[in-house]
Amino acid sequence: MTISEQIKVLCVRSNISVSELARRVGTSPQNFNAKMKRESFTITELELIASAVESKFERNFVLENGDRI
Repeated sequence: MTISEQIKVLCVRSNISVSELARRVGTSPQNFNAKMKRESFTITELELIASAVESKFERNFVLENGDRI
């Protein structure tokens, strides 16, 4: 699943629109949608997105046996 697809799922589960999420992170819906099309979010932006919906973004490697690094 792409980052953009994950963001859309996050919005559905948080009961907000992508436009509302864009406003919560301090950007325009047009700019946010452009970043989604390009898949060009930084780790910091992803953490901000998660925080905007009272969630958490984890960045780690998950090995085949389920171990996280």
